Amino acid sequence: MLTLGINLHALKELHYDTCLREMADIGFGATFTMTENEAYHDKVANACAKHGIRYESIHAPAVGINRIWQEDDGGILQALMDSVRFCAIAGAPILVVHLSSGNTPPPMCDVGFSRFQRLSEYAESNGIRLAFENLRKLSNLAWAMERFPNAGFCWDCGHESCFTPGLRFMPLFGDRLICTHIHDNTGVYDEDCHFIPFDGHIDFSYVTEQLRTYDYRGTLMLEIGSRASGGKSNRYDSMPAKEFLTRAYTAADTLRRMI
Repeated sequence: MLTLGINLHALKELHYDTCLREMADIGFGATFTMTENEAYHDKVANACAKHGIRYESIHAPAVGINRIWQEDDGGILQALMDSVRFCAIAGAPILVVHLSSGNTPPPMCDVGFSRFQRLSEYAESNGIRLAFENLRKLSNLAWAMERFPNAGFCWDCGHESCFTPGLRFMPLFGDRLICTHIHDNTGVYDEDCHFIPFDGHIDFSYVTEQLRTYDYRGTLMLEIGSRASGGKSNRYDSMPAKEFLTRAYTAADTLRRMI
């Protein structure tokens, strides 16, 4: 049976230890975090172990990722390398990585290629697997998946809905799928709402069909927010934390039973 997971920052108002305890009590078995600092990841790893939650992945920094394709990278490569190190410290085997941001990122170029090569080699030497996530630019993702055969694919069904309507990523990269980011949205272009599944307009029968087709055996990982994110809705603002997590678990379990 597939493990159900949820991002630790889904409930920003709760201390990570409290949040992990609530997640475990409801039935979640895995989580991921954004990149923070060494002390934070060490503490979260200990709390995960205490509550029986698998620390599946860390999400590399997304802000400033376009600098990777510019002469002056603004320190983004070092931030990515630090994220690999944090994965190793925390025992989180996967680092989820964006390749660009926005509709008009800088063009891919040799300096960016060499930086991603360094990142890939560093990750491999630390026993960490990179998972490249779909955003707006298919060309960047296609390049990375071809260039780094040991890397995996992180399928974000919400991004597919609101950033690239009509473009299907699983038929292209489903055989490389190693993790998921599952959330819902309005279906309106650029409204990356991170709703609980079934609270928006995504066709989750298609999502589960793709996961079944490619025999996905990993975690059904929700990437949702109890506060407005990207879109215009703040539908969860007044919802108590336990109610929010319970609703999220019920939705994830429904998806699991659909596969």
